[in-house]
Amino acid sequence: MTGNHEHHSEQNTGHDDEQQPGRHRRDKGLQRRRVLIGGGTVAVAGGLAAAGLASADPGRGDKPTKGATTGAASASTEASTSATSSVCVLNAEVTEGPYSLEGALVREDIREDKEGFEVQYAFTVVDVADDCAPLADALVEIWHCDHLGEYSGFVGGNGHTEEDNGTFLRGGQLTDENGECNITSIWPGHYVSRAVHVHMRVHTDVTLTDDSYTGGEIIHTGQLFFDQDINTEIQATSPYTANTTQETLLENDGIYDDGGASSGLLTLTALGSGVSDGYRATLTVGVNSD
Repeated sequence: MTGNHEHHSEQNTGHDDEQQPGRHRRDKGLQRRRVLIGGGTVAVAGGLAAAGLASADPGRGDKPTKGATTGAASASTEASTSATSSVCVLNAEVTEGPYSLEGALVREDIREDKEGFEVQYAFTVVDVADDCAPLADALVEIWHCDHLGEYSGFVGGNGHTEEDNGTFLRGGQLTDENGECNITSIWPGHYVSRAVHVHMRVHTDVTLTDDSYTGGEIIHTGQLFFDQDINTEIQATSPYTANTTQETLLENDGIYDDGGASSGLLTLTALGSGVSDGYRATLTVGVNSD
């Protein structure tokens, strides 16, 4: 089982989809604006349409009050546990795109020396084949382009020249007994004909090596998306303004299907008072291990 059911095909991005993959080289060195301003915790978002989902009250407009939180971490955990046990949604699977590489580094921080605003990803993986029980020891792998719209292993595809070590902004982490893992990266840039996004794969039964993994099975392939209003502000701020290629809005993306969290739309919490301070991005990922 590959987990890569191509419900949509990657659009022609201006990159050559037939490029030969680069190789990793070890480096030592409720639809739209779901944002909570401030440092509060966020209840599990994912594909769950239940109480505890961090979202604005549609009856009061779509922007929460500044400083709002969803409560203490323990309350968030209780809410997510209750939600996962009552409502379970399989996250949409889409193409992994032309920029995937094998053998990602297993690490929590994938930024290396890349410029950009910090994003603290917090994922909870649940198994729809097991009543949405948390899935432990699953490798959650993500990869995305840098602020110039360039992918490691394929630098130059968006028209910029920079060093390519084949590893920047790629990596993964194993989930714990609660199905949770955290990965730190930057907010992605954009490239022609795709909205800003992050690629994701979930693997099971991997064997860890010194800094990577071998074996295993891919049980989920998806993409993650960002609130358009926030993204517009970020793309208009340095260093993202160095990328002069045309940006595609989320509503015009050929892969995002306007399905909210179940289609990969992240719930965002501002880490400070401005976009340059970064965001915490949460998502519950519903997978099927069968």
